[in-house]
Amino acid sequence: MIDSQEEILSQIRQSCLVPAVRVDKISDVLRSLEALLAGGVIVAEIAMSTPVAVKLLDVALEHFGDRMLIGAGTVLDRETARTTILSGAKFIVTPAFDIATISMCRRYSIPCLSGALTPTEILAAWSAGADCIKIFPVSSLGGAAYLRALRAPFPQIQMMPMGGVTVDTAKDYLDAGAMTLGVGNDLVNSRDLLEGNYGNITRRAQEFCTRIAEWKSAHSE
Repeated sequence: MIDSQEEILSQIRQSCLVPAVRVDKISDVLRSLEALLAGGVIVAEIAMSTPVAVKLLDVALEHFGDRMLIGAGTVLDRETARTTILSGAKFIVTPAFDIATISMCRRYSIPCLSGALTPTEILAAWSAGADCIKIFPVSSLGGAAYLRALRAPFPQIQMMPMGGVTVDTAKDYLDAGAMTLGVGNDLVNSRDLLEGNYGNITRRAQEFCTRIAEWKSAHSE
């Protein structure tokens, strides 16, 4: 079992992929995670954006906690952070910079991937103690080119681009210096969930994992 903050961050870094699972049914969270796991994905965040989100996180941890690194995403405040941490979430992901949420994560020694977009927000979140900055929505400001531009003045800051990251752009973001990739609808697609096409999620997961493996292989020589 992975417990320490550094071990959790190491696995996130090694996987290079953090899919967001945004669902509102127990059956969908179970089938989505099963499909991701079948495609080689071992890290995922359960989005806290529905009234039953904490229950879905509990179910995800119960059924997949020994096989996947499960965190809570779309965490907007310190109260939600504390609730999900006590439920067993291994990491917290936020869509925006909230210093109280970062402080709560630090209190419990849980990694916080804090959302930010501008250089000022990024530095503020990092200075507040965030372990990684989720650059969101990255595609709105130039995608991989924007990430590369940010990495020039902030080489010490770990970054996870999200918002428009696709299979085709995965290597570009890794080349630009991403620690890991945050992927939403391009992987766990709402239409596939509605139609029960979980095989599509597995196929896309495999494609992401293949691109990441190819990138790692090319950069290990």
